[in-house]
Amino acid sequence: MSEVVGTNQFRNGMHIKVDGTTWRIMEHQHHKPGKGAAVMRTKLRNAETGAIVDRTFRTGEKFPRLQAETRNAQYLYADGDLLVFMDQETFDQVTVDRSRIGDESRFLSDGMSVQLLLLDGEPAGVQLPTTVELEVVETEPAVRGDTVGNVQKPATLAGGVVVQVPAFINVGDVLQVDTRDGSYLGRA
Repeated sequence: MSEVVGTNQFRNGMHIKVDGTTWRIMEHQHHKPGKGAAVMRTKLRNAETGAIVDRTFRTGEKFPRLQAETRNAQYLYADGDLLVFMDQETFDQVTVDRSRIGDESRFLSDGMSVQLLLLDGEPAGVQLPTTVELEVVETEPAVRGDTVGNVQKPATLAGGVVVQVPAFINVGDVLQVDTRDGSYLGRA
């Protein structure tokens, strides 16, 4: 028998079953409009297809919670739309379709340690470290004299992540990036 959770117990990363489909809660926000009952606004990812939907639930609704097992894994390589990880306990290779991971796959780099999420023994996604170090592969050169204030410019990092960085960042610099919102934290 699976645990039942109410909307007030939602947490990011939790898996719930809604209308017979397994969903991972990506974001949740309690909302109390000026008139009417409070609601929980959520962003959910389908565990099978990777599709993301916005869904609003009434406060007090209850759903079966699915327990996700986590395993320490190391990202090895991408083979088309398949991402290959190695379980660090059994040394088995596990393949995960890129659509199950979604945009988080942009932050993966060879050899990175992650938490592999398993639902009923099947890979359902990954939990990335909060910060990752990625190399700048493309950015505009700094403009001389453009140093007054907080001047930002876009930089493309390994994996295709585009972040706003200070003007002094150059191609080849290694940066720390927050995986939760894709923001620049500093040089590594």
